[in-house]
Amino acid sequence: MALLNVTNLSISFGGLRAVDDFNMTIEKGELYGLIGPNGAGKTTVFNLLTGVYKPNEGIIKLDDEDITRKNTIEINHAGIARTFQNIRLFKQMSVIDNVKVGLSERFKYSTLEGILHVGRYRKVEKQMDDEAMRLLKVFDLDGERETLASNLPYGKQRKLEIARAMATDPKLLLLDEPAAGMNPNETKELMETIALVRKEFDMTILLIEHDMKLVSGICEKLTVLNFGKVLCQGETKEVLSNPEVIKAYLGG
Repeated sequence: MALLNVTNLSISFGGLRAVDDFNMTIEKGELYGLIGPNGAGKTTVFNLLTGVYKPNEGIIKLDDEDITRKNTIEINHAGIARTFQNIRLFKQMSVIDNVKVGLSERFKYSTLEGILHVGRYRKVEKQMDDEAMRLLKVFDLDGERETLASNLPYGKQRKLEIARAMATDPKLLLLDEPAAGMNPNETKELMETIALVRKEFDMTILLIEHDMKLVSGICEKLTVLNFGKVLCQGETKEVLSNPEVIKAYLGG
């Protein structure tokens, strides 16, 4: 069953058609890649899916719910979480507090209860701590729960960003160039982390990536964008061997 169904999605900035008649279907449980040369429109698609941009045309459905015109918070509540190419952590907060930020929409108490530490405050904080630690253990970050996010190595910062996204309990996880800036060992560990997230949470994942070793190693299906248009879609092996895809990456 399709979890994400994108139909005829288009957006223009001034006279530039950044994404033109984009279509994509992702089944529940799939690990799907969105690839293409620099400037192809990949991050623009992510921004459309997450409500940062509103399309000029087209429909986005998540689990058969139309989310096309919803804002970023509504789309997150509907079930889409994302990470960014440039890691966006709260650098001066601890590892566990970063995850608790992601949990804050699921575990609530009033402002007054928070100030006075009364009512639901202690019970909810305990629930959040327990859930945050459960997530940190999955990502092997529980030993650094009190470490400032800024003091983590780069690869672990990326893990923490994924853990925080997972704290929102998404149906679909969007990863925007998760291997950017990583060395080969960090990339290998990231591949293992993504596979673990998929297995542990039965998660559907869509990622943008330039590292073709990562893409070919974990993605089952691909969509290739070029100049805002879909160039090719299908099984990973077939797409990566397509002459038009090779030409788009290497030049004519």
